Amino acid sequence: MAVDSDAAVISASIDDPEHFGDLFDRHATAMYRYFVRRVGTDAADSLLGELFRVAFERRATYDCTHANARPWLYGIATRLLARHHRNEARRLRATARLVASLDRGSDPSDDLVAAMDASALWPVVAEAVAGLPEGERDVLFLYAWEDLSYQDIATALGLPVGTVRSRLNWARGRLRELQVRSGR
Repeated sequence: MAVDSDAAVISASIDDPEHFGDLFDRHATAMYRYFVRRVGTDAADSLLGELFRVAFERRATYDCTHANARPWLYGIATRLLARHHRNEARRLRATARLVASLDRGSDPSDDLVAAMDASALWPVVAEAVAGLPEGERDVLFLYAWEDLSYQDIATALGLPVGTVRSRLNWARGRLRELQVRSGR
Protein backbone atom coordinates (compact mmCIF):
# COMPACT_ATOMS: atom_id res chain seq x y z
CA MET A 1 0.00 0.00 0.00
CA ALA A 2 1.53 3.32 -1.05
CA VAL A 3 0.92 6.00 1.56
CA ASP A 4 1.89 9.58 0.78
CA SER A 5 1.42 11.74 3.85
CA ASP A 6 2.38 11.18 7.47
CA ALA A 7 -1.28 11.58 8.37
CA ALA A 8 -2.16 8.72 6.02
CA VAL A 9 0.57 6.55 7.57
CA ILE A 10 -0.69 7.23 11.08
CA SER A 11 -4.29 6.63 10.03
CA ALA A 12 -3.35 3.35 8.36
CA SER A 13 -1.40 2.27 11.46
CA ILE A 14 -4.56 2.34 13.57
CA ASP A 15 -5.80 -0.83 11.84
CA ASP A 16 -2.40 -2.15 10.79
CA PRO A 17 0.31 -1.14 13.34
CA GLU A 18 3.12 -2.19 10.98
CA HIS A 19 2.50 0.97 8.94
CA PHE A 20 3.80 3.05 11.84
CA GLY A 21 7.29 1.89 10.90
CA ASP A 22 7.06 4.14 7.85
CA LEU A 23 6.76 7.16 10.16
CA PHE A 24 9.88 6.02 12.01
CA ASP A 25 11.75 5.59 8.71
CA ARG A 26 10.79 9.11 7.60
CA HIS A 27 11.61 11.01 10.78
CA ALA A 28 13.94 9.01 13.04
CA THR A 29 17.13 10.57 11.68
CA ALA A 30 15.96 14.16 12.19
CA MET A 31 14.58 13.37 15.63
CA TYR A 32 17.76 11.56 16.66
CA ARG A 33 19.83 14.53 15.51
CA TYR A 34 17.62 16.84 17.59
CA PHE A 35 18.08 14.65 20.68
CA VAL A 36 21.85 14.44 20.17
CA ARG A 37 22.09 18.22 19.96
CA ARG A 38 20.04 18.63 23.12
CA VAL A 39 21.30 15.84 25.38
CA GLY A 40 24.23 14.11 23.65
CA THR A 41 24.53 10.67 22.13
CA ASP A 42 24.28 8.75 25.41
CA ALA A 43 20.66 9.73 26.05
CA ALA A 44 19.59 10.20 22.42
CA ASP A 45 19.01 6.51 21.68
CA SER A 46 16.72 5.95 24.64
CA LEU A 47 14.88 9.22 24.03
CA LEU A 48 14.34 8.29 20.38
CA GLY A 49 12.85 4.97 21.42
CA GLU A 50 10.69 6.70 24.01
CA LEU A 51 9.54 9.27 21.45
CA PHE A 52 8.29 6.68 18.99
CA ARG A 53 6.76 4.57 21.78
CA VAL A 54 4.77 7.57 22.98
CA ALA A 55 3.85 8.54 19.41
CA PHE A 56 2.70 4.99 18.68
CA GLU A 57 0.57 4.91 21.82
CA ARG A 58 -0.96 8.32 20.99
CA ARG A 59 -1.39 7.76 17.26
CA ALA A 60 -5.17 7.49 17.59
CA THR A 61 -5.27 11.08 18.89
CA TYR A 62 -3.23 12.51 15.99
CA ASP A 63 -4.99 15.31 14.10
CA CYS A 64 -4.97 13.92 10.57
CA THR A 65 -5.69 17.34 9.10
CA HIS A 66 -1.93 17.91 9.48
CA ALA A 67 -0.24 16.01 6.65
CA ASN A 68 3.24 16.38 8.16
CA ALA A 69 3.76 14.73 11.57
CA ARG A 70 7.17 16.25 12.23
CA PRO A 71 5.86 19.17 14.36
CA TRP A 72 3.80 16.67 16.40
CA LEU A 73 6.93 14.55 16.92
CA TYR A 74 8.95 17.62 17.94
CA GLY A 75 6.23 18.45 20.45
CA ILE A 76 6.50 15.01 22.03
CA ALA A 77 10.29 15.23 21.91
CA THR A 78 10.32 18.61 23.60
CA ARG A 79 8.10 17.32 26.41
CA LEU A 80 10.42 14.34 26.86
CA LEU A 81 13.39 16.68 26.97
CA ALA A 82 11.73 18.77 29.67
CA ARG A 83 12.39 15.85 32.03
CA HIS A 84 16.08 16.14 31.19
CA HIS A 85 16.32 19.91 31.61
CA ARG A 86 18.55 19.87 34.68
CA ASN A 87 20.92 17.35 33.11
CA GLU A 88 21.08 19.43 29.93
CA ALA A 89 22.03 22.58 31.86
CA ARG A 90 24.69 20.63 33.79
CA ARG A 91 26.13 19.25 30.54
CA LEU A 92 26.37 22.73 28.99
CA ARG A 93 28.07 24.08 32.11
CA ALA A 94 30.51 21.15 32.19
CA THR A 95 31.38 21.72 28.53
CA ALA A 96 31.91 25.40 29.26
CA ARG A 97 34.27 24.57 32.13
CA LEU A 98 36.17 22.09 29.94
CA VAL A 99 36.66 24.57 27.10
CA ALA A 100 37.68 27.29 29.57
CA SER A 101 40.25 25.02 31.19
CA LEU A 102 42.05 24.09 27.95
CA ASP A 103 45.68 25.21 27.91
CA ARG A 104 45.97 27.79 25.15
CA GLY A 105 49.76 28.17 25.38
CA SER A 106 51.83 31.09 26.55
CA ASP A 107 52.61 32.68 23.17
CA PRO A 108 50.87 36.11 23.00
CA SER A 109 49.90 35.49 19.36
CA ASP A 110 48.15 32.29 20.48
CA ASP A 111 46.18 34.37 22.97
CA LEU A 112 45.15 36.79 20.22
CA VAL A 113 44.05 33.95 17.94
CA ALA A 114 42.19 32.32 20.82
CA ALA A 115 40.36 35.56 21.55
CA MET A 116 39.14 35.68 17.96
CA ASP A 117 38.36 31.98 17.82
CA ALA A 118 34.68 31.11 18.13
CA SER A 119 35.54 28.26 20.48
CA ALA A 120 36.72 30.85 22.99
CA LEU A 121 33.14 32.11 23.11
CA TRP A 122 31.66 28.66 23.70
CA PRO A 123 31.80 28.77 27.52
CA VAL A 124 30.01 32.11 27.56
CA VAL A 125 27.42 31.06 24.98
CA ALA A 126 26.81 27.69 26.65
CA GLU A 127 26.24 29.36 29.99
CA ALA A 128 23.91 31.93 28.43
CA VAL A 129 21.87 29.30 26.60
CA ALA A 130 21.70 27.13 29.72
CA GLY A 131 20.45 30.17 31.64
CA LEU A 132 17.56 30.89 29.26
CA PRO A 133 14.10 30.04 30.55
CA GLU A 134 13.11 26.58 29.33
CA GLY A 135 10.39 27.84 26.98
CA GLU A 136 12.76 30.27 25.29
CA ARG A 137 15.49 27.65 25.00
CA ASP A 138 13.08 25.12 23.43
CA VAL A 139 11.90 27.66 20.83
CA LEU A 140 15.49 28.75 20.11
CA PHE A 141 16.69 25.17 19.57
CA LEU A 142 13.77 24.24 17.32
CA TYR A 143 14.30 27.40 15.27
CA ALA A 144 18.11 27.48 15.08
CA TRP A 145 19.00 23.78 15.08
CA GLU A 146 15.99 22.15 13.51
CA ASP A 147 15.12 24.97 11.09
CA LEU A 148 11.42 24.76 11.91
CA SER A 149 9.10 27.59 10.89
CA TYR A 150 7.30 29.64 13.53
CA GLN A 151 4.09 27.76 12.66
CA ASP A 152 5.77 24.35 13.01
CA ILE A 153 7.28 25.36 16.36
CA ALA A 154 3.87 26.56 17.49
CA THR A 155 2.36 23.21 16.49
CA ALA A 156 5.18 21.25 18.14
CA LEU A 157 4.88 23.08 21.45
CA GLY A 158 1.15 23.68 21.42
CA LEU A 159 1.58 27.45 21.50
CA PRO A 160 0.17 30.35 19.52
CA VAL A 161 2.52 31.60 16.80
CA GLY A 162 2.71 34.96 18.59
CA THR A 163 4.08 33.26 21.70
CA VAL A 164 6.73 31.51 19.59
CA ARG A 165 7.75 34.86 18.08
CA SER A 166 7.81 36.47 21.51
CA ARG A 167 9.91 33.73 23.10
CA LEU A 168 12.38 33.75 20.24
CA ASN A 169 12.61 37.53 20.48
CA TRP A 170 13.22 37.35 24.24
CA ALA A 171 15.91 34.68 23.78
CA ARG A 172 17.64 36.75 21.10
CA GLY A 173 17.48 39.81 23.35
CA ARG A 174 19.01 37.98 26.30
CA LEU A 175 21.82 36.68 24.10
CA ARG A 176 22.40 40.18 22.66
CA GLU A 177 22.65 41.56 26.21
CA LEU A 178 25.35 38.99 26.86
CA GLN A 179 27.19 40.15 23.75
CA VAL A 180 27.05 43.79 24.89
CA ARG A 181 28.18 42.93 28.44
CA SER A 182 31.10 40.84 27.18
CA GLY A 183 32.15 43.55 24.72
CA ARG A 184 32.12 41.19 21.74
